[in-house]
Amino acid sequence: MLAIVSCSKPIDNGNALWLPEGTPEVNAEVVLDEGLDLKNDGFIIRDTPDGRKIMARTVTGAMYGTYALQRMERTGKAEGPLDLREEPSFERRILNHWDNLDNTVERGYAGWSIWHWGEPVPVDLIKEYARLNASVGINGSVLNNVNATPEILSTEKLERVAEIADIMRPYGIRVYLSVNFSSPAALGGLATSDPLVPEVAEWWKDKAAEIYGLIPDFGGFLVKANSEGLPGPQDFGRTHADGANMLADALRPYDGIVMWRAFVYSPKSSDRACQAYDEFAPLDGQFRDNVIIQIKNGPVDFQPREPFSPLFGHMPNTQMMAELQITQEYLGFSNHLVYLLPLFKECLDSDTYCKGPGSTIAAITTGKTYPDAYRTTAIAGVANIGRDENWCGHHFAQSSWYGFGRMAWDCSLSSEEIAREWIMQTFTSDPGFVGPVLEMMMSSREAAVDYMMPLGLHHIFAWGHHYGPEPWCEIPGARADWLPKYYHKADAAGVGFDRTRSGSGNVDQYHEPLASIYNDISTCPEELLLWFHHTPWDHTMSSGRTLWDELCHRYDRGIRTVQSYICTWEEMRPFVDRKRWEEVKAKLEIQESDSRWWRDACVQYFQEFSGMEIPSDVSQPERPLEELKKIKLDMTHHN
Repeated sequence: MLAIVSCSKPIDNGNALWLPEGTPEVNAEVVLDEGLDLKNDGFIIRDTPDGRKIMARTVTGAMYGTYALQRMERTGKAEGPLDLREEPSFERRILNHWDNLDNTVERGYAGWSIWHWGEPVPVDLIKEYARLNASVGINGSVLNNVNATPEILSTEKLERVAEIADIMRPYGIRVYLSVNFSSPAALGGLATSDPLVPEVAEWWKDKAAEIYGLIPDFGGFLVKANSEGLPGPQDFGRTHADGANMLADALRPYDGIVMWRAFVYSPKSSDRACQAYDEFAPLDGQFRDNVIIQIKNGPVDFQPREPFSPLFGHMPNTQMMAELQITQEYLGFSNHLVYLLPLFKECLDSDTYCKGPGSTIAAITTGKTYPDAYRTTAIAGVANIGRDENWCGHHFAQSSWYGFGRMAWDCSLSSEEIAREWIMQTFTSDPGFVGPVLEMMMSSREAAVDYMMPLGLHHIFAWGHHYGPEPWCEIPGARADWLPKYYHKADAAGVGFDRTRSGSGNVDQYHEPLASIYNDISTCPEELLLWFHHTPWDHTMSSGRTLWDELCHRYDRGIRTVQSYICTWEEMRPFVDRKRWEEVKAKLEIQESDSRWWRDACVQYFQEFSGMEIPSDVSQPERPLEELKKIKLDMTHHN
């Protein structure tokens, strides 16, 4: 069962206005008026003496308004009188699919790619996908992996992309592509891909003309360059701006954009958390106005909890967009119930203080903080979608896809409000179900942080697949900043990464007062303590416990929270069909077992450094550390 259920009958409300197939029927007249003062496919829902009306300037806006009214009807908010006006927070609201041309999905835990590369186009599946996105306001899809292969730009593949674009266009969705920077040489046969060589720039202009000849509303390129071994302009002694601008010039005649990722790091940096700032901040103001720098929410890599990326507060003359990860790469894949909107909102609501209080990431990326710098606004979410019957591998994982779309449309919505909407539309509006399940969802991200990496611990996952704990991991020849010990730095004196002014200096990439708050162990938020400080084991926490005891209590709290979910879900049996109830129950049991695995591994491993006893008032480890160190998981079936 999907989050939005819609009828398949097109609508003709007497205005010769035909909305896309599957747009729901609602109790209102749809009015298209190009003279309305509305931006970016906004809409108005208003009760008038002549009845309820949905008014918009565009067909897409009318479609969004229809879905909005349906949502209100199904969640009990459609009682009159209504006078609602909505315009999206972000102009471009985009899913990033990390799908490969062999139909595997990198960090995908819900089956094969829905694009069916090399197979007949699955028209009905893509149409349903497009309807689901339209119902929450998502208007863009990057079809392929950021680790792109040049082949995606071959004529054969572009013709296939055009077929997909034709299916999604009626639903207001533009397609985008990730591109490999070496394509001129690898695909086009040129001697180089140097962005300042005229033949290279001409090759990209010709390729853009070919793309737009097939797809007139093509959105643009997403680029991962000079990161994790992928090629980029630095290979030729050029800057990120040189590379991005060359592509931007090729797309400019067609209103296309370049989303240039700031996810970069190299072994030369003493602190991986510093590198995006170090590479990009000096380039502020050098990018074309159809380039947007796409920045992960945190400075490392989609961790269960990170501080926000300091780059957001330091490029006042450059367009920036947030990249959020809907797929649960670091949060239990599709096995764990972790509702991600609290994480997303934590990022967008973070105050950078770049122009004083109120300079939140949401204010920056929606163009409010630096309006003269923003020609367009955007936000991206890395998709968690595959061919599984429930789309996302876990019934509750749908909520983060739904929630990303709703937040991208209106970033003022609370994560609780969005969760409530999703529950009522997906399961039931019965208060006996909504209340307890809402509590589960709203506490689930914090529970995951507790049983995985509390108090600012980060990146202590198993090598390669990022599923289970492996804080002891050592791989001969591997880069240090790929391994957990680089991040936790546990020793007899304490644990945590020193990013203070006497350490890596990362704190000074943040504006005041944050820089000084993070630098001082007595004022640093405890949720980020071990991110910014190498902290003594006997450091006194706000609870009165030592750091060691608090760490043990946090792991125990995470386990107990997940155990409470199993009890709650047992009580929800009367409200849910048997199939979905049993599937969720099975996933919760996996999650509870995994939470104990995390506790057993991490507490016992860190105990070797602290030399302190595990508190008697928490549950004790069940499996010996040496046994846990032998666990090797084959996670290939998740792709």
